[in-house]
Amino acid sequence: MTAPQRREGVEGLKSQGVSERRACDLACTSRSVARYRPVRRNEDELVERIKSLAGLNPRYGCPRIWALLKREGRAVNRKRVHRLWRKLKLQVPRRRRKKRYASGGQVPLRAQHPNHVWTWDFIYDTTADGRTLRSLTVSDEFTREGLAIQTGRRFPARRAVEVLERLVAAHGAPEHLRSDNGPEFIARLMKRYLEGRGIGARYIEPGSPWQNAYGESFNGKFRDECLNLEVYSTEAEAQVVHECWRRHFNTERPHSSLDYRTPLEFKAQWTAERAGGGSGPGREASLPHTGPDMRRTGGALRPRPHARSPAAALGFLSRRALSSAQAVDTVAGGR
Repeated sequence: MTAPQRREGVEGLKSQGVSERRACDLACTSRSVARYRPVRRNEDELVERIKSLAGLNPRYGCPRIWALLKREGRAVNRKRVHRLWRKLKLQVPRRRRKKRYASGGQVPLRAQHPNHVWTWDFIYDTTADGRTLRSLTVSDEFTREGLAIQTGRRFPARRAVEVLERLVAAHGAPEHLRSDNGPEFIARLMKRYLEGRGIGARYIEPGSPWQNAYGESFNGKFRDECLNLEVYSTEAEAQVVHECWRRHFNTERPHSSLDYRTPLEFKAQWTAERAGGGSGPGREASLPHTGPDMRRTGGALRPRPHARSPAAALGFLSRRALSSAQAVDTVAGGR
């Protein structure tokens, strides 16, 4: 029974001639609670902003919406946002997950600094005509930064080497590169390139996706917040939308395991602390060693929802699509 219901019960007993003290005893509440009159605040503007953020980010939950409000400079309590969130019935539907048995495995060779361990993997989708799309995702395990999402119909080892070469030129070579045992990753051309660059290939054991937990987590967010909300007509359109989501992920999306900072904010702060010789929070204070929260963040790949017609598939990233000039530059630069 809530406090307002108890106050209502006390008032009802008092109207029948019961003393206030006795009515409070029967309602199991104190007289101070019974006498309290709540002060209603005007929350219309906050409600509209919460609805707007939820509309722009349909797969964000209440904690991440609260983090976005805090980033806007609003002094708003987390419980207040949660109360309004439940009142507006904005809870994100949870998908029923298959029961998994604990394996007891851990991620081998945890990243200790930027460019220590990169992870890459493929994720699949389709265009509106049913043809397959393959997206190669590359991310930094320490900063959680999405380094690249390259999409195409076919993806031979030669093209994967080209993507990696472009990233090494932009960010420097990683010490280790984690992947599964896909044919593109174990090809002789790929192994020769990694050996020439001094990059250690870290292949996970077959049937052990938890050894690539950070890559699975990134792909899970990519699937949940982008692929499941979009329908593409062409390969070029998919590449533009994916690049737009990657930029949003790195610069705007607060990450729960980074204390609701974006990957680029965390990377800049970590670099500044090391450059200044300060004693700021290091790896142990900033990033938990438990790996990504697979239960809360949806690290596992999820099934695609019911199909939608291309005309009705104007998702979140399509509304944030790049201008035509930027789109051409993005697609041209990724090839």
